[in-house]
Amino acid sequence: MLLHIPEVFTKTQVLELRRALDAGPWVDGASSAGPLAAEAKHNMQFSTESPHYAALSQTIMTALERQPLFVSAALPQHILPPMFNRYAVGNTYGDHVDNAIQMDRRTGLRVRTDISVTVFLSEPEEYEGGELIVEDTYGSHEVKLAAGDAILYPSSSLHRVEKITAGERVASFLWVQSLVSDAWQRSMLFNLDMTLLKLRSQVGNTEEIVALTGHYHNLIRQWAD
Repeated sequence: MLLHIPEVFTKTQVLELRRALDAGPWVDGASSAGPLAAEAKHNMQFSTESPHYAALSQTIMTALERQPLFVSAALPQHILPPMFNRYAVGNTYGDHVDNAIQMDRRTGLRVRTDISVTVFLSEPEEYEGGELIVEDTYGSHEVKLAAGDAILYPSSSLHRVEKITAGERVASFLWVQSLVSDAWQRSMLFNLDMTLLKLRSQVGNTEEIVALTGHYHNLIRQWAD
């Protein structure tokens, strides 16, 4: 499931993030990739050794955790610390699948990556190329969102970032281990939750709505790891 989450950040908040990120330092993005992905990864990453990194990373995480759409779709059990990347002219990230297990640098825990998230911090008109392409059973999906918007997609998806031909693309990226590991089950739970919200706004908390809400939570109990 691909899910667009609009306005995770306001335009003013994006500008504040960009000013902080512009100060750097930035390092070779291949340093955080696995052996195969490193061959396809040509970009820069904001250094996790920067004294400003932890606060900037937490800003991204806090904003996402306040988004009902994110919580409903991801059902997060563990969110890896968000990082930041920058693509300049000529930069690209070829076809790859994200590593299934990654280390949380804060805790040393090994975390399963179920969901990948990109938060766009550049406006589409600021750069040419740079589209996120996600492949699934329904074909290729091209993603190029407004600054402050986020996209969620399965970490198991083959995906890439097209070459930048003009301008610069800045974004935050992160991974989530979900309480529900099965992508199809998460999708059904999300659709059920969204339907319940619509019905509740139309008819209120009827006996039937309360019963269906109970079924929703019981399914999470059944499917949660």
